[in-house]
Amino acid sequence: MRAYVLTGYGGPASMQLRDIEAPVPGRGEVLIRVHAAGLNPLDFKTREGKLKLIRRYPLPIAGGNELSGVIESLGPGATRFQPGDRVFTRVDKARLGAFAEVATVEESLVAKMPEGLDFETAAAVPLAALTALQALRDELRLSPGQHVFISAGAGGVGTYAIQIAKWLGANVTTTASPKGEALVKRLGADRVVDYTKEKFEEVLRDYDGAFDLVGGETLENTFRIVKPGATVVSVAGMPEPTTARKDLQAGPILAALFWFASRRLRKAASRHGARYRYLFMHPSGTELTELASLIDQKKLEPIVDKVFSFDEIGEAFAYLEAGHAKGKIVIRLHGG
Repeated sequence: MRAYVLTGYGGPASMQLRDIEAPVPGRGEVLIRVHAAGLNPLDFKTREGKLKLIRRYPLPIAGGNELSGVIESLGPGATRFQPGDRVFTRVDKARLGAFAEVATVEESLVAKMPEGLDFETAAAVPLAALTALQALRDELRLSPGQHVFISAGAGGVGTYAIQIAKWLGANVTTTASPKGEALVKRLGADRVVDYTKEKFEEVLRDYDGAFDLVGGETLENTFRIVKPGATVVSVAGMPEPTTARKDLQAGPILAALFWFASRRLRKAASRHGARYRYLFMHPSGTELTELASLIDQKKLEPIVDKVFSFDEIGEAFAYLEAGHAKGKIVIRLHGG
């Protein structure tokens, strides 16, 4: 089968389209004929080797973290799906494999696609939408009437985060360029700060929580705009000890490394009376089923910026890394 394979760590040349042996589903797994796969910053960060401290993959390995497709066959003991089911999934972090013509996935990580979506749109959902749901509902514990700040609302995770925060009853403020302003307003943002004209940290105050999607100076400035005791969740900053224990189920050595690496951010949060949390989302077929229901009810709209063919996946990565996409970038592997 054809796959986009990670052969080493580094720049774009570290991943190549090549033929590899097709996987066979093991116990409790399903074999999925992949129709489309979503791209995420996680994909090029993995290629660059930025996650080697957390997970070292046996190279070469087919890359990719999320997909949509059709169940082709079942492994021993797999009972939740039938061949022909249209499904989507955030694949196992330890195995990857979404950038391939077929993929094997543990059935507990898989869910049936929303009824009204095509494969390309469905492939744009799993990783970004699960990240937003887990950050806003499980970590920030948003409740009706609270005010939340979401940076970079027009991006892949941001477009879901705005909508999920509104579904949870929150009042949403986000940042966007003039090009993205109309989109984030349509998705439900109550206030939009044009970051090309204003510094959000100078005009915002007293937020009940924040979801950082940018990192760096933006993250550090976010601590300044939340109430004392509020939490700032980031997927773009530096992992901290809770990340190791809760998200990665790792031992004290990795927790200690994260404690040291995140000390500057934790001190910055502490100066403003805030709590800092870095989130590594976890795959979940159950939560994907919940998100599919929201999509079917028209309460959640996936936003796809551009679809590339499998042969154009290198160009798709370049487009992703340029950082200007509004919504998600998707690869089409199989028509129909």
